[in-house]
Amino acid sequence: MAPRYRVTLTEQERQELEALTKMGKTNAKRFLFARALLLCDAGSLGPAWSVADTAEAMGVTPRTIEHLKKRFVEDGLAAALERRQLEQPSREVIFDGAFEARVIALACSESPQGRRRWTVRLLAEKAVELHLAQSVSHMTIQRIFKKTNLSLISGSIGKSRRRGVPRS
Repeated sequence: MAPRYRVTLTEQERQELEALTKMGKTNAKRFLFARALLLCDAGSLGPAWSVADTAEAMGVTPRTIEHLKKRFVEDGLAAALERRQLEQPSREVIFDGAFEARVIALACSESPQGRRRWTVRLLAEKAVELHLAQSVSHMTIQRIFKKTNLSLISGSIGKSRRRGVPRS
């Protein structure tokens, strides 16, 4: 069976890929892809290894090499070395930074009447009541506080941890 995509590097592309593989500051994926393209080069200067041999030498599957060759032939060298960017995020962002800021401001405000302090469940209910979101889990509120290193039970909310105090 004839190879689907034939990699033929120009002299300039070959030099660029060799520089990437010899330079010490290349990330692992780029290095692997650059080395694989050099091995698959079917031009006059390339060794023209088969897909199976290249895959075995690089420690990847033959399908990975086929995909790499396809990206190189269809989109060029830069696209072959980089991961393709997604057109859309995998899921829509529901709670953004503005929501987090409003929840933190709410937690820093006075606690409800009859309560000594805010709880994550109270904050979740109040966020829905104030129409900050349609529905909010108390675990979402808890993650916001964990991410921002805030505590609802400390003496002062919003104050950063003192220096020199060991973490427990």
